[in-house]
Amino acid sequence: MASGSARRYAQAIIELAREEKSFPAWQRDLTDLGQLVQDAAGAQFFANPSISDEEKLSVVENVLTDLRPEARNLVRLLIERRKVAILPDIAALVDEAALAEQGIVLVDVTTAEALDAAGQDVVRQQLKKLVGSDVQLRLQVDPEIIGGIIARIGDQLIDGSVTNQLRQLRARLAAA
Repeated sequence: MASGSARRYAQAIIELAREEKSFPAWQRDLTDLGQLVQDAAGAQFFANPSISDEEKLSVVENVLTDLRPEARNLVRLLIERRKVAILPDIAALVDEAALAEQGIVLVDVTTAEALDAAGQDVVRQQLKKLVGSDVQLRLQVDPEIIGGIIARIGDQLIDGSVTNQLRQLRARLAAA
């Protein structure tokens, strides 16, 4: 779950990208920046307080030479505010907004076992009927749910897992 500050930065980028119709460029820059700070060595480097902000910015500019000026300004601001670690969250939020601009809803789907292509198509079609627009799945596997499916669409949770059904059955039996 993204932090409040990641959401605020992402919202500013989304508004700018919408005005300039520059979602693909922002997505590319944020993906590159996110990968740089998620790398184990990169994370240690950017978290190290003994390395100056100028050195950190210099590394970003030398490694990612094709960053747009707006992305350079963003990373400069995040370095100064010691918030570089939220870049992957910002990138994910901007990606989600870019999909929404195209009329595609991102849905987190959790199953007990990995879905094959046919299973993904069935889930995608059922969710498309439910939300009324195209759906992109972000798949996760969690054997703890035993079976069934859990789908998260924004703030809405659809829990069709066997674990949830057993919990509901237990509650009904306890109430009887």
